Amino acid sequence: MSSSRAQAAVVGIGTAGFGAMAESSVAAMADQAVAAALADSGLKRREIDALLVHIGSPRGLDYDEMAMLLGLEVSYATQTWSHGRFGSTVIATAAMVLELGLADCALCVAAFKNSSFTRIGTAAHVAFFEGMREGGGPHAETPYAGLAAPIGGAAMATRRYLHRYGIDREKLGAVALAQRRAAQQNPLAVMRKAMSREDYESSRFIVEPLRLLDCSVPVDTAVAVILTRADRAADLRAPAVHVRGYQGLHAGADEFIFGAPGLGVNQAGVFDHEPLGGQEPVYRRAGVTPAEVGTLHCYDGFTPQVLWTLERFGFCAPGEAADWVAGGRIELGGELPVNTSGGHLSEGHANGWGHTLEIVRQLRGQAGERQIPGLSVAQWASTLGDSIIYASVAG
Repeated sequence: MSSSRAQAAVVGIGTAGFGAMAESSVAAMADQAVAAALADSGLKRREIDALLVHIGSPRGLDYDEMAMLLGLEVSYATQTWSHGRFGSTVIATAAMVLELGLADCALCVAAFKNSSFTRIGTAAHVAFFEGMREGGGPHAETPYAGLAAPIGGAAMATRRYLHRYGIDREKLGAVALAQRRAAQQNPLAVMRKAMSREDYESSRFIVEPLRLLDCSVPVDTAVAVILTRADRAADLRAPAVHVRGYQGLHAGADEFIFGAPGLGVNQAGVFDHEPLGGQEPVYRRAGVTPAEVGTLHCYDGFTPQVLWTLERFGFCAPGEAADWVAGGRIELGGELPVNTSGGHLSEGHANGWGHTLEIVRQLRGQAGERQIPGLSVAQWASTLGDSIIYASVAG
């Protein structure tokens, strides 16, 4: 992608909502989201010629069944693993498909249910063995010791991080509180009850040092996002949100899903990793600096992931994020509002797709009471190094 030149744009969004949808089939949920995204864009179903799916069977639908059930005829189709971290990969791949001329109109769909299955992280859950086939477990938490749930790896990494930098664990509460306050202004959020500092600090530990209110809320959902080439977007119904730059998930022996390289329990050799910070390639590709980012949206399965993402992308130095977020800095009205829909912690754990919907609403000026005044640049990022820069203008 050439620097500072958007070649793809989001032109339609839709969702079936977030919550327990036990009575609805995944296909019905997906169709509701797709119909809403088509209505938002003004496009017709027959104009979609690429389908990109995140979360397949059995929690969701595989791409071929989805195409058939949604009445699609596409010339490009692909599907990622069922892990939550591939949301931005789906969107970045859609942008590449459009830039390469493989399709003209790309539909990204994430539709899945959690309410039909047992607790995530247990051996009876459908995603358990998919995670375990990665070798040592997906989160460096040595599953043979009995910590197979995602919170096991996250808790150990958090403990290591807090100890390394001498951080009071209760400072994690600033993240949970900020996102709950945002969710109170989001009618789609599943957790809208007011949360006080006392509520946070009295919530029970799940795996120390992580409390219940440090953890995201599983939901059922369906989200659809439609992209076209940027030159076509101007002729469509909805205000275009341009994909200005992106970079993919990082992988390797030192990369760790829940934190900076080195925070995995088996990665002591790289614990003093120095991030690229504001020099990450996504900023150069988008033609912006971190200072121009008006809102950050990041994967927040657990509160510390927000801190680690802020540090990885240079908003603050390693070990400083817990203090950096204090005093309302990441709340609505603060210097850098983060996860303004409530994120996974309060809107519902939609594997990054709720964040994407919120980015589009914010850049269109359609976020209602949550609207950030004068916003023109927004960023998606995660602890694994993936990122997308979105803007209300092509650049």
